[in-house]
Amino acid sequence: MKYEVTHGKEVFKVEVKDIGGSLFEVSVDDSEPVRLDAYKTANTTYSVLVEDRQYEGSVHEREDGSLDVHVGTSAFDFQVVDERRKMLLGGSAANVTGKQELRAQMPGKIIKILVEVGQQVEEGQGLVVIEAMKMENEIKSPVDGEVKQIDVEEGGLVETGSLLAVVDPPDDEG
Repeated sequence: MKYEVTHGKEVFKVEVKDIGGSLFEVSVDDSEPVRLDAYKTANTTYSVLVEDRQYEGSVHEREDGSLDVHVGTSAFDFQVVDERRKMLLGGSAANVTGKQELRAQMPGKIIKILVEVGQQVEEGQGLVVIEAMKMENEIKSPVDGEVKQIDVEEGGLVETGSLLAVVDPPDDEG
């Protein structure tokens, strides 16, 4: 599974491969994978063995989804988004061009529509909020442009693949 991990202003691409039992291979920003042995020792406490070094720490998830990680006397604050959730949230604008049809990545209920047809939006601006799997997910515009179409209404239910909205960049004729 691939993750985007943010610590302060730094963003890392982390890939974790489960290779069986408590063994994982982890690579950061396409580096050579490191094999580690990680297991949960208590409710929020973990033990991780990397080569011949052992680390113990705790991980607490905050209400906003960020992780409060303590290893020894050091504390870290991470935002972690997996590939699936990133796609659900609108993903990255890298290599995104042309008219964008935003579709539901899973079944859910439309909680709120944040824009109107004809409204100009910026990349990353929220368009629609969907409740799916007991979580509220804001679907964001992957490009700057105009909202051409909204195919849902607040309180409505959507299935995987349902069209939510269409955003058209200003120089796109389509």
